[in-house]
Amino acid sequence: MLSRRIVLSLIAAGAALGAGHAAEAQDWKAKYPELVLAVIPAENASGTAERYTPLAAYLAKELGTKVTLRVAADYAGVIEGMKAGQIHIGYYGPSSYARAHTVSNGNVVAFVQETRSDGSRGYNSVLYVKKDSAFKAVDDLKGKKVGLVDPNSTSGTMAPTFFMQQDGKPIDKLFAESIMTGSHENAVLALNNGQVDAAFNWWNSDTDSNLTRMAKKGTVKAEDFRIVWKSPLLASSPHAYLNDMPADLKAAIQKAYLEMHTKDKAAFEKMSDGKDGPFAAAAHKDYEDTVALNKFVDEMRKKKTN
Repeated sequence: MLSRRIVLSLIAAGAALGAGHAAEAQDWKAKYPELVLAVIPAENASGTAERYTPLAAYLAKELGTKVTLRVAADYAGVIEGMKAGQIHIGYYGPSSYARAHTVSNGNVVAFVQETRSDGSRGYNSVLYVKKDSAFKAVDDLKGKKVGLVDPNSTSGTMAPTFFMQQDGKPIDKLFAESIMTGSHENAVLALNNGQVDAAFNWWNSDTDSNLTRMAKKGTVKAEDFRIVWKSPLLASSPHAYLNDMPADLKAAIQKAYLEMHTKDKAAFEKMSDGKDGPFAAAAHKDYEDTVALNKFVDEMRKKKTN
């Protein structure tokens, strides 16, 4: 049987430990009275804000501090903002995350990634054409115009540049002109409006893609398009935080994300129109292949400009 003295000592130690954790939490809240969450522009600014504002509100509630949402004008805005320490949490595609990790000397680190509704991970880059066009295969597009997304977009630029080069169909040789449209939504609109003959985009399944999300909003009709090329499976899109933040703050952020699908189902489903599965824990090692992909494309670009 434990003596009264030992029991009192254990109670005191537990209280001290609890007080220590509470002090740590207060310490980071004093240093971080506001956390900035930024997201890449997958769609137009108002649509992105509507999709991710509930996430910011949920994080503020769970963390007990102000969380401000920023919708970046381009992918570089999130990358450079986190490099400068002005953004604390960022939503990326795999390539833009790998870029952020590299330019920040490893201070931007993935902590969760998206999953599909069936629990699997990853997505694809696809090349769309108009359904009523004469283009049946990639080779039919030789000498035509193609819509890319952003220089740092995985599915909209980096992955197709890499894989089509591997297939012996370099984008700059196949197409007469490549146009950076700025967002996945803009790429589809450029194709729909006849500004380009084909456009790259992201795709999870026939019922879950940027195209189906645009169709749900009434922006375009999904049946007006078809796919003529699809990439191998890409790494899932991550959310990343600044690694030099306090350990207890980072743990609290990751915990909030991992529990979001049950703690705030409506906010969680808003981000993907209810198409995604729960967030899964992630680490930088999950994106080492993407870092290599970026390096390959960067070297290829350098050779073409020299």
